[in-house]
Amino acid sequence: MSVESKVRAVTTLRLTEMKSRGEKIAMLTSYDYSMARIADASGVDVILVGDSAANVMAGYETTLPITLDMMIYHASSVVRAVNRALVVVDMPFGTYQGNSKVALDSAVRIMKETGADALKLEGGEEILESVNRILTAGIPVMGHLGLTPQSIHKFGTYNVRAKEEAEAAKLVRDAHLLEDAGCFAVTLEKIPAALAARVSDELYIPTIGIGAGGGCDGQVLVIHDMLGINKEFSPRFLRRYADLHTIMTDAIGRYVSDVKAQEFPNEQEQY
Repeated sequence: MSVESKVRAVTTLRLTEMKSRGEKIAMLTSYDYSMARIADASGVDVILVGDSAANVMAGYETTLPITLDMMIYHASSVVRAVNRALVVVDMPFGTYQGNSKVALDSAVRIMKETGADALKLEGGEEILESVNRILTAGIPVMGHLGLTPQSIHKFGTYNVRAKEEAEAAKLVRDAHLLEDAGCFAVTLEKIPAALAARVSDELYIPTIGIGAGGGCDGQVLVIHDMLGINKEFSPRFLRRYADLHTIMTDAIGRYVSDVKAQEFPNEQEQY
């Protein structure tokens, strides 16, 4: 990593520059100060404060229950930790669908109360009015197409999206609509790799893939998944870079044993 990349803050413009020179974009989720500080110091380009906090932080089955106040809390914690990465915040379910005035009010609250750099919204043509209204306020927007977890009850499954020709054509059309509206990037989740590569080639703005193959301009994973803190979730696209679940379970178990055996604290660990 160059000295410049260590100190130069990542911006939406810089992501476009990275795409133009073929440099891949590394994006991870974070939801708290400590984890975000480590991710930022490790060279992650974009930190997503995902509504997946509903799952990994709050224990909900879907992303739908997380509230605007909860997202603001998590995003504020992350922003305080970050020096370099671009911080993008998911707008939670119910804060932008169907009412562009509510969408703008929600977006302004997130930006003012967290200090984040940008927002992410799920959907294409259906939410374009809200996207346009948020963009007119000068707030950067990242799109999200393919598998959209906030619509889980509509689709009834987390299976790969856009395998059929009609849905694939709509996804391509939606990607262009989001780019034309002024979005700075688009996340593509769990779609065929060939389709994701096509979208990435056609768009000027960068694409960030999750379960969408190597043809995207960048990749994103949930940090708890890739660190092996969560063991229940094992989709094909997930690569685990550590097994923190085992490490943490062992460490906590040894701590409990030492306390029970009166081996902690010892004489050197007290005043």
